[in-house]
Amino acid sequence: MEYEDLIGVPFVDGGRDKRGMDCWGLARELFRRQGIEVPDYRISAASAASVAARMDNDKIYWNKLAQPVLGCLVVIRLSPNVWANHVGVYVGNGRFIHAYSPTGVSLGRLRRWNSRIVGYYRPKRGGRP
Repeated sequence: MEYEDLIGVPFVDGGRDKRGMDCWGLARELFRRQGIEVPDYRISAASAASVAARMDNDKIYWNKLAQPVLGCLVVIRLSPNVWANHVGVYVGNGRFIHAYSPTGVSLGRLRRWNSRIVGYYRPKRGGRP
């Protein structure tokens, strides 16, 4: 999976291209590169409760995996009292790519984020909210 050209793209709330991306904009682009269309959630990253509620409602459209596989969604809880409100995409070797303020698009290590990882997911075939 190609992702190197996205490293360093700045974090922009609602961003969907190389001028700036938020975590879901990045995930959508990486799924698109895998030939998978996923819905676009136009929810401000600053609205953690709205992001969390939408992710929780739509988890029925995703298969939960026992462990990460190349290209899967890494679902993360950044705020307490929510199911999840951040995502990245697994790129192998214990790393995932995500768009995060203030660093922008960067690689993270699963073991560093392990206490915040809710799970690993792939879209269900034909399942779209």
